[in-house]
Amino acid sequence: MSTTKECRDYVLEQLELVDNLNCRSMMGGYLLYYDGILFGGIYDSRFLIKIVETNREYNLEEQIPYKGAKLMYLIDTEDKELIKEIVINTCKSLEKK
Repeated sequence: MSTTKECRDYVLEQLELVDNLNCRSMMGGYLLYYDGILFGGIYDSRFLIKIVETNREYNLEEQIPYKGAKLMYLIDTEDKELIKEIVINTCKSLEKK
């Protein structure tokens, strides 16, 4: 199942406080970048981020984005400040590509 543009727009609205955000279409979903760092994506209408040491404190639900992929955390909140904090803390453990 692919992600709708309406779902993408909703997730991007939740990320509006995150500066330097980029969204790229990829195989029915969308990849999300902060300041050039791939931190997550929208898969089957779910906003998921990579699991790293700096975001474990949020106790987020783990989900598989697609068959054969590594587990990721589900972002299931509308608190834009919290989402911004999670994204920034996630990217502290990731490298620019």
